[in-house]
Amino acid sequence: MKAMVLQKLRPVVDGEKPLKFLEMPTPEPAEGEILVRVTTCGVCHTELDEIEGRMAPPTLPIIPGHQVVGRVESAGPGARRFQIGERVGIAWIFSACGKCSYCLDGDENLCPDFEATGRDVHGGYAEYITVAEKFAFSIPDVFRNVEAAPLLCAGAIGYRSLRLSGLQNGRTLGMTGFGASGHLVLKMARHQYPESDVFVFARSPEEREFARELGAVWAGDTTDKTPVKLDAVIDTTPVWKPVIEALENLAPGGRLVINAIRKEEVDKEYLLRLDYPAHLWMEKEIKSVANVTRRDVSELLTLAAEMNIKPEYQEYGLEMANQALIELKRRKIRGAKVLVV
Repeated sequence: MKAMVLQKLRPVVDGEKPLKFLEMPTPEPAEGEILVRVTTCGVCHTELDEIEGRMAPPTLPIIPGHQVVGRVESAGPGARRFQIGERVGIAWIFSACGKCSYCLDGDENLCPDFEATGRDVHGGYAEYITVAEKFAFSIPDVFRNVEAAPLLCAGAIGYRSLRLSGLQNGRTLGMTGFGASGHLVLKMARHQYPESDVFVFARSPEEREFARELGAVWAGDTTDKTPVKLDAVIDTTPVWKPVIEALENLAPGGRLVINAIRKEEVDKEYLLRLDYPAHLWMEKEIKSVANVTRRDVSELLTLAAEMNIKPEYQEYGLEMANQALIELKRRKIRGAKVLVV
């Protein structure tokens, strides 16, 4: 099978090709697994972290990609959940032990044996992928393949972030960073909390205009001050500056939810600006988001179908994955980026 493969860690820069377009062995489904012929795979900022070594895969080479949509090609022994030809999705959560206290409580995202698609095992930048059938998801018919892919990570992690924000209808929500996940969260918030005003912080004028088009009542730069204090803020950026700025805009008793798998070191000095009276006093909270559960993905797909959420996206051929990653690094973003296999 053809695949885009990461063979060694390196910077993602113009003129470089961090992923190689190679021929790889087609995987065989083991017991309880299905073989999926990939049709589309979303491109995520997490792939930049993997390629550049900030969240390096445990072994190389590896095929990235964790927003996978495809059709069941074959099934291993004992796998009977899906029919051959049925459309399925594969998300960041590839597996969890199912036995630890976290898994038994429904918090499999915190499982010490959690495995991530495209980081710990081969992902969806390829023609085929195998996965345990219990970690695959049915895709609602209302979505085209390119629309469904971003929902499996950007949508699911955004849904978890919105739920963890504790937002109530009529309260104010802020969002800092406005990429693939941010634009889906805004659409969800407008539907679930129609009386809540949404305020968006974004670095580029294009992103701010896009946010206003989708219903944000206000959009400003990361350092701008909102006209009212915010009851909740969701941060989807990979850096620290927006965290400090968001805390200044947070209302007493408000909650900042950090929807990022890691934070870069480039602006860590902003943490030295953390001022207890200005940023944390008055019972403000900070909560991180760790991975996703199967429940998050399933509930988001159902909600998105009910709401008829259609992600904004840009299409790329599989062999153009490097271009998509470079554009993502340069923040040339409007919605999500999707590889068509």
